[in-house]
Amino acid sequence: MIAIVDYGVGNVASVANACKQLGYETILTDKKEEFEQATHIILPGVGSFRAAMEEIERRNLRGLLLELAAQKPFIGICVGMQLLFEKGFEHGETEGLGLIPGTVDKIETTHLLPHIGWNSLEVSDSFPTYKKHDGKHVYFVHSYQANTPEEYIVASTEYGTQIPAIVQNGTICGIQFHPEKSEKVGQFLLQSVFESSQQAFSKEESI
Repeated sequence: MIAIVDYGVGNVASVANACKQLGYETILTDKKEEFEQATHIILPGVGSFRAAMEEIERRNLRGLLLELAAQKPFIGICVGMQLLFEKGFEHGETEGLGLIPGTVDKIETTHLLPHIGWNSLEVSDSFPTYKKHDGKHVYFVHSYQANTPEEYIVASTEYGTQIPAIVQNGTICGIQFHPEKSEKVGQFLLQSVFESSQQAFSKEESI
């Protein structure tokens, strides 16, 4: 079962539908006992980094999310991915969850912002399990990007600058684009993220 974090932010219905199309049962929740029944946790998000983190803090979810991220594969989507980093600078400096090293800053590009539309993925050689998605097109809507060491970048996209599109730190994964709006490609990528994070989790458990 996939547990989607309910904190009033995010396009949760379409994310849940994408998971269901892959054959997963889903639950939208903010309750610890329901999270504990899940195999994976999804942190969705739309809007601004600051507003999303403020809502997490208002609902006293930070501690629970950090606890869950240490126990299960944990996946952030769109702004949910951005919250995985240490800090964001949208509408001022805001502390993130700190699950992946790096910050979230406005995209430095001569292209128009926000970055909206279909763009291709360039998959890193360091993540061979994702190579089948190299060159695939997915749907983006954002003006801010993660700045993180290369070792965490699974795939990037080019928009006048290189933008991390998928990131991973062990069992923690982030997806900047909208897999739920990226048709079949998005579904297959979401499945790969589920599998990769689960494999990393299984390796940690065996140590």
